[in-house]
Amino acid sequence: MAAADEATKGNGGKEFNVQGKTAIVTGAGSGINLSFASLLLDRGCSVIIADLSLRPEAQKLLNAYNEKREGEPRAVFVKTDVRDWPQLDRMFAVAVHEFGSVDIVCPGAGIYDPHWSNFWHPPGAENGKSRDAVEGGRYASLDINITHPVRVTQLAIAHFLKPLPGSGSIPKVFPQNPKRVVIISSIGGQLSNLHTPLYVAAKHAMNGFIRSLGPLEEELGIRVNGVAPGVIKTPLWTDHPEKMTFLDSSKDAWATAEEVGQAMLRCLQDAELGGGTILEVGQGQTRRVEALNDPGPSGKGHTVSNLTEQYAEVYGWLGKEGWGLSGGKARL
Repeated sequence: MAAADEATKGNGGKEFNVQGKTAIVTGAGSGINLSFASLLLDRGCSVIIADLSLRPEAQKLLNAYNEKREGEPRAVFVKTDVRDWPQLDRMFAVAVHEFGSVDIVCPGAGIYDPHWSNFWHPPGAENGKSRDAVEGGRYASLDINITHPVRVTQLAIAHFLKPLPGSGSIPKVFPQNPKRVVIISSIGGQLSNLHTPLYVAAKHAMNGFIRSLGPLEEELGIRVNGVAPGVIKTPLWTDHPEKMTFLDSSKDAWATAEEVGQAMLRCLQDAELGGGTILEVGQGQTRRVEALNDPGPSGKGHTVSNLTEQYAEVYGWLGKEGWGLSGGKARL
């Protein structure tokens, strides 16, 4: 464990400059990942925007950076369902085809326990809202929030070690030719929430995953870091009225997607942030989350005042006769 702990402290190396680099960002059609993509483009980094669709603000960004100009950054949209592994492979192939290399990877797409893939709305339940197939053996929520970032990180490391054909004379990663992966966790990775147990489980998993890959930076030059946003005003909240009831506008404060994007940029650039570092982001505050004996999130942008009151909704669902039972008959 000592080596892993040391890796999180930074290696004293020079800062990583995003100018002239190429990034893949999943979920960049909106929210935090859109803000991150915008920051990268503004600083001269070309970006593959991988998502199922683009919100108007994302389309506007794409339009502003879609032309090929010598020495200028460019944005390319790749329609991507992050649950489908061949589509994840395709992101890298498109990046190499369009830009020649990949330097930064952010598997940022995520969901916040929608009813269509939610622990409290089990697959196959009569009159249920879940779209997870009872015979499918998987939850879309976990595929998006755990399996997707794990698989994309695997693909990124493989590409960094052996660039895809078409990458030309791009050398593989080593400490003097560093590469970056930045993953989006959450303050949910330190807390608990009866209402969204799959989301909380996923973010706890991401914290452990990020820290476990920390030693890669010193040995190979691959830095895997993460951010842990608090309550961020993005469509993940605002497009879901059932989640908005958790908040008390007189007490709770929003942090912004732009604040998280800046922390993600720090994960790439700051020399003192070594591999395995997780930066927590609230309103006007960003701090390093310690692996052990961390005080936990507090202050503006981290509180959801009506959370426990909303647990009544969960107990209401559980009180319905036959909760979770499939309409079909089990075969003996």
